[in-house]
Amino acid sequence: MTLTLEAPVMVAAGCGGTGRELAAYGDLAVLGGFVTRSLTITARPGGPSPRILETPAGLVHAVDLQNPGIDQFLALELPWLVQQQARVFVSIVGRSLGEYAELARRLGRSPGIAGIEVNLAPPDAAGVFDVREPFHAASVVAAVHRDLPRGTPVLAKLRSDVLRVAESARSVLDAGADAVVVGNALPAAMPDGRPAGLSGPATRPLALRCLIEVVAAAPDATVVACGGITTPADVRVALHNGAGAVQVGTALLRDPTTAHRLLAAIGEDGP
Repeated sequence: MTLTLEAPVMVAAGCGGTGRELAAYGDLAVLGGFVTRSLTITARPGGPSPRILETPAGLVHAVDLQNPGIDQFLALELPWLVQQQARVFVSIVGRSLGEYAELARRLGRSPGIAGIEVNLAPPDAAGVFDVREPFHAASVVAAVHRDLPRGTPVLAKLRSDVLRVAESARSVLDAGADAVVVGNALPAAMPDGRPAGLSGPATRPLALRCLIEVVAAAPDATVVACGGITTPADVRVALHNGAGAVQVGTALLRDPTTAHRLLAAIGEDGP
Protein backbone atom coordinates (compact mmCIF):
# COMPACT_ATOMS: atom_id res chain seq x y z
CA MET A 1 0.00 0.00 0.00
CA THR A 2 1.03 3.63 -0.28
CA LEU A 3 1.15 6.03 2.65
CA THR A 4 -1.41 8.81 2.90
CA LEU A 5 -0.52 11.80 5.09
CA GLU A 6 -3.11 14.26 6.37
CA ALA A 7 -0.77 17.26 6.03
CA PRO A 8 2.31 17.81 3.83
CA VAL A 9 4.74 18.91 6.58
CA MET A 10 6.35 16.55 9.09
CA VAL A 11 9.01 16.87 11.77
CA ALA A 12 12.19 15.00 10.83
CA ALA A 13 13.76 12.42 13.10
CA GLY A 14 15.93 13.76 15.89
CA CYS A 15 14.96 17.40 15.43
CA GLY A 16 11.84 17.63 17.57
CA GLY A 17 13.28 16.19 20.77
CA THR A 18 10.62 14.35 22.74
CA GLY A 19 7.90 16.56 21.27
CA ARG A 20 7.55 18.59 24.44
CA GLU A 21 10.17 20.99 23.14
CA LEU A 22 8.04 21.86 20.10
CA ALA A 23 4.59 21.77 21.68
CA ALA A 24 4.98 25.29 23.03
CA TYR A 25 5.28 26.60 19.47
CA GLY A 26 2.37 24.85 17.78
CA ASP A 27 -0.13 22.02 17.91
CA LEU A 28 1.63 18.77 17.02
CA ALA A 29 -1.69 17.25 15.93
CA VAL A 30 -1.97 19.48 12.85
CA LEU A 31 1.31 18.26 11.33
CA GLY A 32 1.53 15.37 8.91
CA GLY A 33 3.64 13.50 11.41
CA PHE A 34 6.13 13.75 14.24
CA VAL A 35 9.12 11.48 13.68
CA THR A 36 10.93 10.57 16.89
CA ARG A 37 14.68 10.48 17.31
CA SER A 38 16.06 7.14 16.19
CA LEU A 39 15.50 4.54 18.90
CA THR A 40 17.62 1.50 19.69
CA ILE A 41 16.95 -1.55 21.84
CA THR A 42 19.07 -0.20 24.70
CA ALA A 43 19.88 3.39 25.61
CA ARG A 44 22.75 5.16 23.89
CA PRO A 45 24.48 7.99 25.80
CA GLY A 46 25.57 9.81 22.66
CA GLY A 47 28.92 11.16 21.59
CA PRO A 48 31.26 13.47 23.52
CA SER A 49 30.97 17.25 23.36
CA PRO A 50 30.91 19.22 21.21
CA ARG A 51 28.13 17.39 19.39
CA ILE A 52 26.76 20.14 17.14
CA LEU A 53 28.64 22.90 15.35
CA GLU A 54 27.31 25.54 13.00
CA THR A 55 28.63 25.76 9.45
CA PRO A 56 28.01 28.51 6.87
CA ALA A 57 25.06 26.54 5.45
CA GLY A 58 23.78 24.27 8.18
CA LEU A 59 25.03 22.11 11.00
CA VAL A 60 27.63 19.41 11.45
CA HIS A 61 26.68 17.00 14.21
CA ALA A 62 28.03 13.91 15.95
CA VAL A 63 25.17 12.92 18.25
CA ASP A 64 25.81 9.19 17.80
CA LEU A 65 22.11 8.30 18.06
CA GLN A 66 21.63 9.42 21.66
CA ASN A 67 18.31 8.01 22.85
CA PRO A 68 16.75 6.48 25.99
CA GLY A 69 16.14 3.03 24.51
CA ILE A 70 12.84 1.45 23.59
CA ASP A 71 11.64 0.73 27.16
CA GLN A 72 11.95 4.31 28.37
CA PHE A 73 10.42 5.64 25.17
CA LEU A 74 7.36 3.44 25.48
CA ALA A 75 6.94 4.22 29.17
CA LEU A 76 7.57 7.97 29.22
CA GLU A 77 7.57 9.58 25.77
CA LEU A 78 5.03 7.78 23.61
CA PRO A 79 2.08 8.20 26.02
CA TRP A 80 2.60 11.97 26.09
CA LEU A 81 2.80 12.20 22.30
CA VAL A 82 -0.36 10.14 21.93
CA GLN A 83 -2.10 12.40 24.44
CA GLN A 84 -1.25 15.36 22.19
CA GLN A 85 -2.91 13.49 19.29
CA ALA A 86 0.32 13.66 17.32
CA ARG A 87 0.78 11.27 14.40
CA VAL A 88 3.80 9.46 15.78
CA PHE A 89 6.24 7.82 13.41
CA VAL A 90 8.93 6.03 15.41
CA SER A 91 12.39 6.07 13.87
CA ILE A 92 14.37 2.91 14.58
CA VAL A 93 17.92 1.70 14.04
CA GLY A 94 19.54 -1.59 15.00
CA ARG A 95 22.85 -3.40 15.17
CA SER A 96 21.42 -6.42 13.35
CA LEU A 97 18.38 -7.62 11.45
CA GLY A 98 17.28 -9.31 14.67
CA GLU A 99 17.30 -5.99 16.52
CA TYR A 100 15.27 -4.31 13.79
CA ALA A 101 12.75 -7.13 14.00
CA GLU A 102 12.60 -6.91 17.80
CA LEU A 103 11.98 -3.17 17.66
CA ALA A 104 9.19 -3.76 15.15
CA ARG A 105 7.58 -6.38 17.39
CA ARG A 106 7.74 -4.14 20.46
CA LEU A 107 6.38 -1.10 18.66
CA GLY A 108 3.73 -3.05 16.80
CA ARG A 109 2.13 -3.97 20.13
CA SER A 110 2.07 -0.33 21.26
CA PRO A 111 -1.10 1.71 20.66
CA GLY A 112 -0.96 5.16 19.17
CA ILE A 113 1.82 4.68 16.62
CA ALA A 114 1.06 5.95 13.11
CA GLY A 115 4.00 4.17 11.51
CA ILE A 116 7.66 3.17 11.65
CA GLU A 117 10.50 5.02 9.95
CA VAL A 118 13.48 2.75 9.33
CA ASN A 119 16.69 4.79 9.51
CA LEU A 120 18.88 3.24 6.84
CA ALA A 121 21.54 5.94 6.69
CA PRO A 122 22.79 7.32 10.03
CA PRO A 123 25.97 9.17 9.00
CA ASP A 124 27.68 9.39 12.39
CA ALA A 125 26.74 6.26 14.35
CA ALA A 126 29.05 3.39 15.25
CA GLY A 127 27.94 -0.17 15.81
CA VAL A 128 24.80 -0.20 13.68
CA PHE A 129 23.85 -2.57 10.86
CA ASP A 130 25.82 -1.65 7.75
CA VAL A 131 23.34 -0.71 5.03
CA ARG A 132 25.70 0.08 2.20
CA GLU A 133 23.97 -1.85 -0.59
CA PRO A 134 20.35 -1.73 -1.78
CA PHE A 135 19.83 -5.39 -0.89
CA HIS A 136 20.94 -4.64 2.69
CA ALA A 137 18.29 -1.92 2.89
CA ALA A 138 15.69 -4.30 1.51
CA SER A 139 16.56 -6.97 4.06
CA VAL A 140 16.06 -4.52 6.92
CA VAL A 141 12.71 -3.33 5.61
CA ALA A 142 11.57 -6.92 5.06
CA ALA A 143 12.49 -7.84 8.64
CA VAL A 144 10.58 -4.86 10.03
CA HIS A 145 7.58 -5.35 7.76
CA ARG A 146 7.32 -9.04 8.65
CA ASP A 147 7.10 -8.35 12.39
CA LEU A 148 4.64 -5.46 12.32
CA PRO A 149 0.86 -5.84 12.43
CA ARG A 150 -0.72 -5.72 9.00
CA GLY A 151 -1.51 -2.15 8.00
CA THR A 152 1.24 -0.45 10.01
CA PRO A 153 3.03 1.85 7.54
CA VAL A 154 6.78 1.51 7.08
CA LEU A 155 8.82 4.46 5.86
CA ALA A 156 12.35 3.77 4.62
CA LYS A 157 14.78 6.67 5.06
CA LEU A 158 17.56 6.49 2.50
CA ARG A 159 20.90 8.22 2.19
CA SER A 160 21.35 10.95 -0.41
CA ASP A 161 23.39 8.87 -2.83
CA VAL A 162 22.48 9.98 -6.34
CA LEU A 163 24.10 6.94 -7.96
CA ARG A 164 22.20 4.35 -5.89
CA VAL A 165 19.14 6.09 -4.47
CA ALA A 166 16.74 5.00 -7.23
CA GLU A 167 17.87 1.39 -6.97
CA SER A 168 17.63 1.55 -3.17
CA ALA A 169 14.14 3.01 -3.38
CA ARG A 170 12.90 0.25 -5.68
CA SER A 171 14.49 -2.35 -3.39
CA VAL A 172 12.83 -1.14 -0.20
CA LEU A 173 9.47 -0.67 -1.90
CA ASP A 174 9.62 -4.23 -3.22
CA ALA A 175 10.49 -5.36 0.33
CA GLY A 176 7.33 -3.81 1.75
CA ALA A 177 8.02 -0.14 2.45
CA ASP A 178 4.94 2.06 2.12
CA ALA A 179 6.92 5.25 1.54
CA VAL A 180 10.47 6.41 0.93
CA VAL A 181 12.05 9.32 2.79
CA VAL A 182 14.71 10.83 0.56
CA GLY A 183 17.49 12.90 2.06
CA ASN A 184 19.47 12.31 5.22
CA ALA A 185 22.46 14.07 6.69
CA LEU A 186 25.53 13.69 4.52
CA PRO A 187 28.66 11.99 5.87
CA ALA A 188 31.01 14.63 7.29
CA ALA A 189 33.54 15.06 10.09
CA MET A 190 33.94 17.15 13.21
CA PRO A 191 37.10 19.28 13.45
CA ASP A 192 38.66 16.64 15.71
CA GLY A 193 38.10 13.96 13.07
CA ARG A 194 35.08 12.21 14.55
CA PRO A 195 32.51 10.92 12.04
CA ALA A 196 29.63 13.34 11.75
CA GLY A 197 26.69 14.35 9.61
CA LEU A 198 26.13 17.54 7.64
CA SER A 199 22.56 18.79 7.46
CA GLY A 200 20.75 21.98 6.56
CA PRO A 201 20.54 24.17 3.42
CA ALA A 202 23.89 22.89 2.10
CA THR A 203 22.31 19.50 1.47
CA ARG A 204 19.17 20.73 -0.30
CA PRO A 205 20.31 20.63 -3.97
CA LEU A 206 21.61 17.07 -3.59
CA ALA A 207 18.47 15.98 -1.75
CA LEU A 208 16.36 17.50 -4.53
CA ARG A 209 18.28 15.58 -7.17
CA CYS A 210 17.72 12.38 -5.20
CA LEU A 211 14.01 13.16 -4.91
CA ILE A 212 13.75 13.60 -8.67
CA GLU A 213 15.59 10.32 -9.29
CA VAL A 214 13.32 8.37 -6.92
CA VAL A 215 10.09 9.86 -8.28
CA ALA A 216 11.18 8.95 -11.81
CA ALA A 217 12.05 5.40 -10.75
CA ALA A 218 8.94 4.83 -8.64
CA PRO A 219 6.24 7.22 -9.87
CA ASP A 220 3.45 5.52 -7.93
CA ALA A 221 5.24 5.56 -4.56
CA THR A 222 4.79 8.03 -1.75
CA VAL A 223 8.06 9.96 -1.48
CA VAL A 224 8.85 12.30 1.39
CA ALA A 225 11.50 14.96 0.78
CA CYS A 226 13.98 15.75 3.53
CA GLY A 227 17.13 17.83 3.50
CA GLY A 228 17.50 21.57 3.99
CA ILE A 229 13.78 22.38 3.89
CA THR A 230 13.62 25.90 5.35
CA THR A 231 11.24 28.15 3.40
CA PRO A 232 7.81 27.88 1.77
CA ALA A 233 9.59 27.95 -1.59
CA ASP A 234 11.58 24.85 -0.59
CA VAL A 235 8.33 23.03 0.19
CA ARG A 236 6.73 24.08 -3.08
CA VAL A 237 9.75 22.94 -5.09
CA ALA A 238 9.69 19.54 -3.38
CA LEU A 239 5.95 19.08 -3.93
CA HIS A 240 6.24 20.26 -7.55
CA ASN A 241 8.92 17.62 -8.14
CA GLY A 242 6.76 14.79 -6.89
CA ALA A 243 7.10 14.69 -3.12
CA GLY A 244 3.96 13.82 -1.22
CA ALA A 245 5.24 15.64 1.86
CA VAL A 246 8.38 17.14 3.36
CA GLN A 247 10.20 16.69 6.62
CA VAL A 248 11.63 19.70 8.45
CA GLY A 249 14.69 19.13 10.58
CA THR A 250 17.68 21.42 11.03
CA ALA A 251 15.59 24.57 10.55
CA LEU A 252 13.70 23.73 13.77
CA LEU A 253 16.89 24.08 15.79
CA ARG A 254 17.14 27.72 14.70
CA ASP A 255 13.41 28.49 14.72
CA PRO A 256 11.12 25.92 16.39
CA THR A 257 8.06 27.46 14.71
CA THR A 258 9.32 26.51 11.24
CA ALA A 259 7.17 23.42 10.63
CA HIS A 260 3.96 25.18 11.59
CA ARG A 261 4.85 28.31 9.62
CA LEU A 262 5.57 26.27 6.51
CA LEU A 263 2.33 24.33 6.87
CA ALA A 264 0.37 27.58 7.21
CA ALA A 265 2.09 29.08 4.17
CA ILE A 266 1.38 26.05 2.01
CA GLY A 267 -2.23 26.05 3.21
CA GLU A 268 -2.58 29.61 1.99
CA ASP A 269 -1.72 28.42 -1.53
CA GLY A 270 -5.05 26.62 -1.67
CA PRO A 271 -5.80 23.28 -3.27
